[in-house]
Amino acid sequence: MTASGLECYEVGGAVRDALLGLPVHDRDWVVVGTTPERMTELGFRPVGRDFPVFLHPVTHEEYALARTERKTGRGYRGFVVQCAPEVTLEDDLRRRDLTINAMARAADGTIVDPWGGGRDLRDRVLRHVSEAFAEDPVRILRVARFAARFEGFTLAPETFELMRTMVAAGEVDALVPERVWQEVSRGLMERRPSRMLAVLHACGALARLVPELDAVARSGRGPAPPDPTDPAAAGLGRVVDATAAAGDPLPVRVAALALEPGDAAGPAGAGSGTDTDAADRARRIAERLKAPNDGRELAVMAARERCGLRRADDLDAAGIVALLERCDALRKPARFEGMLRACDAAASLATEPARRHSDPGSRLRRALDAARAVDAGAIAARVAASPGAGPAAIGEALRNARIQAVDAASRHDRAD
Repeated sequence: MTASGLECYEVGGAVRDALLGLPVHDRDWVVVGTTPERMTELGFRPVGRDFPVFLHPVTHEEYALARTERKTGRGYRGFVVQCAPEVTLEDDLRRRDLTINAMARAADGTIVDPWGGGRDLRDRVLRHVSEAFAEDPVRILRVARFAARFEGFTLAPETFELMRTMVAAGEVDALVPERVWQEVSRGLMERRPSRMLAVLHACGALARLVPELDAVARSGRGPAPPDPTDPAAAGLGRVVDATAAAGDPLPVRVAALALEPGDAAGPAGAGSGTDTDAADRARRIAERLKAPNDGRELAVMAARERCGLRRADDLDAAGIVALLERCDALRKPARFEGMLRACDAAASLATEPARRHSDPGSRLRRALDAARAVDAGAIAARVAASPGAGPAAIGEALRNARIQAVDAASRHDRAD
């Protein structure tokens, strides 16, 4: 394709997804045989920090100059980039991560495929393009993310072994948490997040990045060598998969990571109280991943409350109001709903039928509606009018009114 007389090729994910019959949302282009100065003369706006990338003056799509890279240090920033008119399209495609992402489309629609991406698409294989893969540890995360997105694809054995070698060499240790989160968060939003976790566990990266999750996988692993893309081999990610199947947003999926160990519904002997150990563990997981605050808060709260939530049917009205207040559900009902959804996903995987089929979330949702329907302003005004009444009296009156409202809603449920 030409743009203002340039030799341009559509590349990467857009070509891959079009060949798979999937929707194409973003298009990227490579320009061959030109210079940054010529791009600027033609009205393209430079935006690349590490190498020349330009925005088209009309479509605003990204156009990158064909480039090669030379490794100069550890991590994903230790590169020297060469962009010159003599760099060929094949040179540029060779530096990409997977063969299925190393195809280009020419102006006449011809697919340029020097590295066998079309073959691997047909065979449903995730395979690295060249030895250059080992120079960038972010590619380990990307392969794991693609495993979560493309459920029917397997990981080429040679690529898996290369990933293991990279981890052993300490390349993953050079990744900053923000970059890890960028890839992991995208993987959590795919159809099968458990496959991402399985790949990261199998190659050793999960132990370096989130050891709390890797410990869960190691505790459930059998003696046979695991299939890198088989979630059952790692025994990890079933709760996240359940939230993905329900279409839950990212904070709920982060919370689901904290509900993985053991029976997904919680320890059989747990009472209706809180679990501070689980909450601490959830906090460490979210902090290692640099998850945003909404995901961190939801993960900690879900881990802390999940055992009590499974036994919410046994709570009286005062106990339910105490739970709602502890979770700040009256002020933040959307966050409370997110916690219920994460815990519902965990409960759906419980091994005990009584837990799996119980539905305390419905009762808690109705209780919250009843408590929030109490007119706090009217109660505060009435109590404040009494001689000597202070904030404590107002708070007690409001709590009692909410308990009464929740009790009435519970009795109505039982009558139905």
